[in-house]
Amino acid sequence: MESMIRRTFEKGEGVFRMVPNFVSRTFNLPGRRLKLHPDDYYYYGTKAGAIMERWFSSINKTRNNNLERADEGLSYILTFESGQVLLADAVKELKEELIGDTLQKRYGTWPVFAKFFDYANPLYFHMHPADEVAEKVGCSAKPECYYFPPQLNDCEGKRPSTYFGFNPEVTKEDVEKKLRQFSECDTHITALSRAFDLEVGTGWYIPAGVLHAPGSLLTYEPQWSTDLNCVFENVVCGEVYDRHFLEDICPEDMKEEERIGYIMDAVDWEANFDPDFKEHYFRPPVILPKTDKNMTEKWVCYGNDFITAKETTIAPNCSVTLKDNAAYGCVIVQGFGTFGVYHAEAVNMMRVGDLTADEYFVCKDSAARGIQITNNSTTEPMVILQHFGPDNAVYISK
Repeated sequence: MESMIRRTFEKGEGVFRMVPNFVSRTFNLPGRRLKLHPDDYYYYGTKAGAIMERWFSSINKTRNNNLERADEGLSYILTFESGQVLLADAVKELKEELIGDTLQKRYGTWPVFAKFFDYANPLYFHMHPADEVAEKVGCSAKPECYYFPPQLNDCEGKRPSTYFGFNPEVTKEDVEKKLRQFSECDTHITALSRAFDLEVGTGWYIPAGVLHAPGSLLTYEPQWSTDLNCVFENVVCGEVYDRHFLEDICPEDMKEEERIGYIMDAVDWEANFDPDFKEHYFRPPVILPKTDKNMTEKWVCYGNDFITAKETTIAPNCSVTLKDNAAYGCVIVQGFGTFGVYHAEAVNMMRVGDLTADEYFVCKDSAARGIQITNNSTTEPMVILQHFGPDNAVYISK
């Protein structure tokens, strides 16, 4: 396997072509905007649920505990021999050659991934705990970013708005009362929160510990490499959530009477009561200075120490050199042409198991040298979403 990884790495000039990676969920309803064939949303069987997410450049498994898909969530590389190897194995073998010195020394791995999550209904009101809590159940904190790509949001779903945090007049006691009623009645906990309408072509940053109930737009979500939630909302659009969704962050040996207090202590109360939440966490796109008249680059996720993302657009019938400071995963959401040595094209419709040409992983040195990209369309742009780790943190001065 090692020689196959090395051969693919060298023949691809430091770029891997990735295999589509789908994740099923047993809750909510599919938004049907993942470019999947309509017959394939229940490809893994009704017991596994519907496909509602596609993960990119992931070395992280889901917490679905799907025994029939032990590798669910893990991304695979397509080799030039038409075989497949785990990106996680390539990271272990190539180390800093793939992810760069900074990530290798600090984390010893590729610590982030991205996803499209695609739900017809809004998601439950939930948060992701900080490291000191997450580590007790074998996970880590999960800061995350959202971006709403226009190419995948022709349909906005049932509620294109997101609840964030709590209203200033709400007290901790109000929240705790709702949690203690979790198994008794519909608590309507989002009545304590405030919702913001989502704007296609913009995004948000959500730190660990902040309560949020994502709206129904298809969302591009670069995030830290974990899959741990603490769900505060017990009924969403008539769908009832079991208590284990609330207590998933609690160690198994914790006494029942201690759990609500433990969950309350895991909340970042200062951030949740922030009266200027939108000012601090809303992320409109920021255009980078031009390096080529035929290419537009926009930061769409930024302003944190963990993850960044960029939307890159190449004009029709043009070739450019895209240079970046760090390794990244990427997905093409519009157009066709070439990406490095590979033919590349956005997906119009795929079947589960198809080997698409829209997703790539680029090593740090190749990113720095620059990837030659050609848009072969004579009429429409090629649009690429790129996600980076903490070695490419970006802060924008207002």
